[in-house]
Amino acid sequence: MSAPAEVPDLVASTLDLSRQRGFITSIRNETGRLLATLAASRTGTLAELGTGCGVGSAWLSSGAPKGARVVSAELDPVLAEDVQKIFARTDNVDVIAGDWSTLEQYAPFSLLFVDVREVMESIDVLADLMEPGGMVILDDFVPSAFWPPIVEGRVDTVREQWLTDERFAAVEMLIDVDASLIIATRR
Repeated sequence: MSAPAEVPDLVASTLDLSRQRGFITSIRNETGRLLATLAASRTGTLAELGTGCGVGSAWLSSGAPKGARVVSAELDPVLAEDVQKIFARTDNVDVIAGDWSTLEQYAPFSLLFVDVREVMESIDVLADLMEPGGMVILDDFVPSAFWPPIVEGRVDTVREQWLTDERFAAVEMLIDVDASLIIATRR
């Protein structure tokens, strides 16, 4: 491990909620540290589509500079309320109860974190939400040594689309031996 084991207090609070809710699919700390690092280079509005227990938003908030805003949408209104309580004293984070399209009103985004596969399929909509130079981080891919990318015997068309779309300069990054993500910057 090339990073300290400790996590920011806000991240720890969201991880606690994740454990209490039995939500085991929160982002990895490696991904979180990358989000915080990328957020530090952004201004304006950063967003997370698919709040879950708020771990991604907490990492974004931990890296975001003063004046940057983080907005996140959670479909489950009870979970959104629990996450809102965690962020109640955090000035730069707003958690909205609703599906991901409720965040369209806050666009354009300078950074957008997406870890919901069905949302990733909406590349045209997501591209329109981004400011020029804005970054989209897509999580939860299984590494593939092939091109086109093959997962479970099938072409991963979502990954292929993001890596070849002319509107983005994109790269897949290995996070661990069994996990990768895509960073796509809007041209």
